[in-house]
Formats: sequence, C-alpha cells, structure tokens
Amino acid sequence: MTALPAEFYWIAAFAVVAAAVNSVGILVIFRRRAWAERTLPFLMCFAAGVLVTTPLVHALPNAVANNADAGLAALGGFLFMYLSNQVIKRRTGEETLAFGVTAAEGIGIHSLVDGVVYTVTFNVSLLTGVLAGTGLVVHEFAEGVITFLVLLRGDVTERTAALYAFFIAALTTPIGAFVAYPLVRGLGPSQLGLMLGFVSGVLIYVSAAHLLPEAQTYEEEHSMVALLAGVGLALFIVFARGA
Repeated sequence: MTALPAEFYWIAAFAVVAAAVNSVGILVIFRRRAWAERTLPFLMCFAAGVLVTTPLVHALPNAVANNADAGLAALGGFLFMYLSNQVIKRRTGEETLAFGVTAAEGIGIHSLVDGVVYTVTFNVSLLTGVLAGTGLVVHEFAEGVITFLVLLRGDVTERTAALYAFFIAALTTPIGAFVAYPLVRGLGPSQLGLMLGFVSGVLIYVSAAHLLPEAQTYEEEHSMVALLAGVGLALFIVFARGA
C-alpha cells in the first residue's frame, strides 16, 4: 500500500474540521439562535483579520517569488469572486424562494472554492496551509449560520433549512479539497505560484468584501478588537515560524 504524502493528511484534517465547524454553526443557530446571532459578528471579524493578513503578508509574496505573474492571478481571483457574487445578486431578484435558492447556490460554490484553497495552500507549504486554513475554519461557523438564515428567507422550514445548509455549506468544502488534490499535486513551483496568487485574491475578497461588510451591519462593540486579534494571530504564526 502506497503511503500518502504528509500534506494530504493536513488537507483532509482541515477540510473535515471545516465541515464539522460549519455543521456546529448550523446546529447552534437551529438550537440557540439568539446566542449564535450575538456571536456571529465577532467570529466574522476575527476570521477576516486572519484571512486578510495571510495573503498580504505571506501567501502573495511567496506566490510572486515563484511566478512573477502571481499578482495578475490574485486580481483574477478577486474579480472571479466579485463577478460571481454580482451574478448571484442579479439572479436573486429579491423574491423569497429565488433569493434563498440562488444565494444558497452561491454559498455552495464559495464552500467548494474553500476546499480548493486548502489543497493549493498546503501543497505550497505547511505554514501557508495552516495560516489560510485557520481563518477559513473560523469563518465556517459564520458560514453555516448565514446559510441557514438565507434558506429561512427562502420560505423553507427550519429543519429543511438545517439539512440543506449541511449539504450546501458543510459537505462541499471537503469535496472541493479531495477533488482538487490529484490535480494540484502534480503542479510545478511556477504553476503553484499562479494558483496561490489566485487563492490570495479569493482570500482578500472573502475577508474585505464579504466578512467585514457583513459583520459591520451588526455594529457590535469590540468587533474591532476581534479583527485585530485575527490580524495578531496571523502575524504571530508567520513571525514565530520564521524565527
């Protein structure tokens, strides 16, 4: 029996933990809705801090070192997320069922991309994978909560919303990771640099254009502290590793 590379086990672990955290978010909002909604903005701000620091301080510089065009790939990743979200918003039409279904489709695609991010970053290095993975795992709780609430706006029952949210937001992340793994594993440093650049653009979009604006709608006290805690954790991991 052929032994699998070490990065596969890291990818599998983070992908499965992400699905589990997402599922916990769905369960908590289903059982303890008031507490989950109070906690949500702080988790989103913390995750945003990690996810915006990781590409700017570590992932994107590494990507450019491997491929000079990684900056263009980062722009492509940012625009891909932006344009796909614009398409989803235009299709929504603010009709209740259409909103719930279409927004859920967008979250499903987003979760699938999260799984690909795990695969790319861990194939670059353990540090890059852990940094990106930490922010993504934290934001999975918020994503589970948001998916459940979005589906409720689509006029489905709470039990149906919880079940659909599990399939749409939780399971898609490990699926994305395991499907992408055999494709990414054979790439050379230059190709990985381009993919890491693309992933960096995705992470910047998720943090700056998705998590932070959503968290700011709550305008909770101490949310800035949560953001700076996320930034501080990412910086600590980077510089502790480099020491």
